[in-house]
Parts: sequence; C-alpha cells; structure tokens
Amino acid sequence: MNSATLELALKKQRLQIASAGLRDEFGRCAAGLAPVFSGADCVVEGARWARRNPQIVAAATVALIVARPKRAWRWARRAFFGWQAWHKLSDFLERRPAA
Repeated sequence: MNSATLELALKKQRLQIASAGLRDEFGRCAAGLAPVFSGADCVVEGARWARRNPQIVAAATVALIVARPKRAWRWARRAFFGWQAWHKLSDFLERRPAA
C-alpha cells in the first residue's frame, strides 16, 4: 500500500469511529422524545385500525348521532375544521421549496 491509500484508510476509520460516537450521543439525547414517538405510533396504528374496520367506525358514528346529536354536530364541526387545516398544511408543505 502506498502512503496516500494508507492515509485515506486511516481517515475513513477515524470518521467511522467519530460517526459511531455521534450516533450514540444522538440516541442518548433523543431518548427523551421516545414517549412522543410512542404516542404518535399509537395514533398512526389507530388510524390504520379505523381504515381496516370502517363498519365499526360507521356504527360508532351512527350511535353517537342517535344518542347525542348536539355533541355529534360539535365533533363533526371540529373534524371538518381539522380536516381543512390538515389539507392546508399538506399543500403548504408540498409547495415549500426543498431545504
């Protein structure tokens, strides 16, 4: 091996060791965010369940409308405004230039 190749191999090894240290440090720093990510995972799993079981969601919605129509309208209004906000945010993020 010539000296340039050896120097590049050593530099690569030093960078890999530094990168491993940074990954470990990031993992320790991000450990505080685990509950947030866990909650987000639960929400995503709930949405997947609702997509797999639309008949149960529809039955619960009908039961809510029959039992408490005023409350159902209130939740429908909230859901509608949430849906609008979600679409506006999605459109904004799609139009935003890539960083």
